[in-house]
Amino acid sequence: MKKASKRASRTQHYHHGDLRAALIAAADDILAEQGLEGFSLRATARRAGVSIAAPAHHFGTATGLLSEVAMLGFDELARHLDVSAIQATPTQRLRMQGKGYVLFALAHPGRFHLMFRCDLLDDEHRGLVEAAGRAFAQLEQTVRAKHALAANDPLDSTSRATLLAAWSMVHGFAHLALDGKLAHMNADAPPEEAIDQALSEMLLNQWPD
Repeated sequence: MKKASKRASRTQHYHHGDLRAALIAAADDILAEQGLEGFSLRATARRAGVSIAAPAHHFGTATGLLSEVAMLGFDELARHLDVSAIQATPTQRLRMQGKGYVLFALAHPGRFHLMFRCDLLDDEHRGLVEAAGRAFAQLEQTVRAKHALAANDPLDSTSRATLLAAWSMVHGFAHLALDGKLAHMNADAPPEEAIDQALSEMLLNQWPD
């Protein structure tokens, strides 16, 4: 009787639209715990406690569901890159954003690995495209300020190079950290401390005050 009651309550919640959110949360949890290798629509349905047909009904394919999770990732990345309220020079903000990028990747490795897998995502998913644009705009705004470019000015070759260098550097660093390739950097320090020290020094060398 108790199980039946719980099932009825859950069904009532889903009737009001919670099932879609529950499936997204289940997929996000699987990616966080097991990575892309552990993800499937079947595993997502099992984690959410619903029928195997539920994910396909709401998202069509795995691509549709993964695109929703990637959208959450870019939204969170944008928050990590938002330094607009901090009183600092553009160069200092660029370094802060570099740290924010890596901290996001370390906190959400499942999302991070997914977000740049174009083969698994819907490049026409409106929410995903907009979220990715918001995250990228945070970095672009700082680069514009660094090169004294107005919001409507086109990026010149120098500012484009700065933008690409900033993104490439922290993206590559994040992957190295997640793959455990930086453990030898400072064997006497805890891994998190060694990573933070190496990142801080690298960013300061690249963009000194």
